[in-house]
Amino acid sequence: MAGAAAAAERRRGPGCGAQLLVMVPALLASWAACQAPPVPAAEPSADGDGAGLRVERRFVPESCPRAVRPGDFVYDRGSTFNVFVGKGQLIAGMDKALVGMCVNERRFVKIPPKLAYGSEGVSGVIPPNAVLHFDVLLIDLWNSEDEVQVQTYFKPEKCPRTVQVSDFVRYHYNGTFLDGTLFDSSHNRMRTYDTYVGIGWLIPGMDQGLLGMCVGEKRIITIPPFLAYGEEGDGKDIPGQASLVFDVVLLDLHNPKDGIAIENQQVPESCERRSQAGDFLRYHYNGTLLDGTLFDSSYSRNRTYDTYVGKGYVIAGMDEGLLGVCTGEKRRIIIPPHLGYGEEGRGKIPGSAVLVFDIHVVDFHNPSDSVSITVNYKPSNCTVLSKKGDYLKYHYNASLLDDLQHNMCVGERRTVVIPPHLGYGEDGVEGEVPGSAVLVFDIELLELVSGLPEGYMFVWNGEVSPNLFEEIDQNHDGEVLLEEFSEYIQAQVDSGKGKLAPGFDFEKIVKNMFTNQDRDGNGKVTAEEFKLKDQEAKEEHDEL
Repeated sequence: MAGAAAAAERRRGPGCGAQLLVMVPALLASWAACQAPPVPAAEPSADGDGAGLRVERRFVPESCPRAVRPGDFVYDRGSTFNVFVGKGQLIAGMDKALVGMCVNERRFVKIPPKLAYGSEGVSGVIPPNAVLHFDVLLIDLWNSEDEVQVQTYFKPEKCPRTVQVSDFVRYHYNGTFLDGTLFDSSHNRMRTYDTYVGIGWLIPGMDQGLLGMCVGEKRIITIPPFLAYGEEGDGKDIPGQASLVFDVVLLDLHNPKDGIAIENQQVPESCERRSQAGDFLRYHYNGTLLDGTLFDSSYSRNRTYDTYVGKGYVIAGMDEGLLGVCTGEKRRIIIPPHLGYGEEGRGKIPGSAVLVFDIHVVDFHNPSDSVSITVNYKPSNCTVLSKKGDYLKYHYNASLLDDLQHNMCVGERRTVVIPPHLGYGEDGVEGEVPGSAVLVFDIELLELVSGLPEGYMFVWNGEVSPNLFEEIDQNHDGEVLLEEFSEYIQAQVDSGKGKLAPGFDFEKIVKNMFTNQDRDGNGKVTAEEFKLKDQEAKEEHDEL
């Protein structure tokens, strides 16, 4: 618009050929169109002062949460034309025609001369007594008394915490104008918007609109321009005096002063010991973000996470959250980012993310632990006690208990807890015992066969013959072979004169005894080589 017409419009509002206010009007015709016949199906204004004004509602949106009222502000995004409706800043006919209009509604408006530019017209543009026709599409409106409007359309059942001033939040949004035109979206960038709330990092309307939100909540925040980017806009995508609509989903929130939060989900009734700094833990976990997005799981790897606690081997929040747990306990550990992976994040974990770990403690021990024995039942008649070297029969594998002084009696029941460094260590047993596993045995002693003194594989029950070598050397050739040695030992055991260590294979014991006597390794034992145990200078071998 130029020249006199522009001047006239600035003085009294839109005329023929104008682009109108928060609307995208279309000029129906030139000067001749101003003389066009009336628009069909027109509705005369109900206002007596609006005689001759006709308004045809060509399109009305299904949803109309708000309609134009006198005092509302409208503007034209394509120009600098900004006006209040019903305040005399527009021609009288347009002032009346806009009232009651919805955003995105389209109207055809016919304005008689007396409600337009009258008998004077606009020199060179609008002739005197011209009837004006406008095609009006309303795209924005607001009022100086407006406040931020919040409409929550989804709220999770559980909301343990809401956004407060100085909280740090992560959220996704779609930003549109009031007519639905998209101007920005964090979804398109595939990255959340991360910011503090209530300290001036956001436009005032967003600062207000985010307060009180729960993680997972979805709400629509409508912000009038004076609480957004005002008259100047943002200089890029948002024009001046634009109302903004943000469709927001909150994914995360925390406060820089937060510590970890622990929610006990299942604690065993019996908890004789709780983890301390320096302990080694094995636990399963599911790791999620605060909105429930899974980022890691030990279950999916079918392997526990094994680590020391309280020594900096894991993130600070987990180091703290794993203290004081019981074996078998399940707990939820919520870790703020400054105790997690910080502003940078890691892998699937975005920066400034709150982490949620649902853990199940499988076992823990301390490297200084010894075997723990709990007697669950002891017979009243318990005079014969097991000792190292005895042969035991019980319901479970005895291989881990070889180095224990049992002092058990037949019929006794015990629970034996064995730390991994006294069990299968860091490697475990493939397919059976995981690495670094604490082992628990419930044992009932069924039979006890007394063993031999430590270091002996065979003992005599009576006096030893002074001619022992000659008795073993049955063919009297001065040499004893393995077959002769084995036959002699078997005869002594059968007659009750000697006793082998119980629980071992006879042939292996005898071969071991023979090998210890065969000092030169030639497969024969001579009289010079043959010595009894108490004749050895050093007790290095299991012998006679």
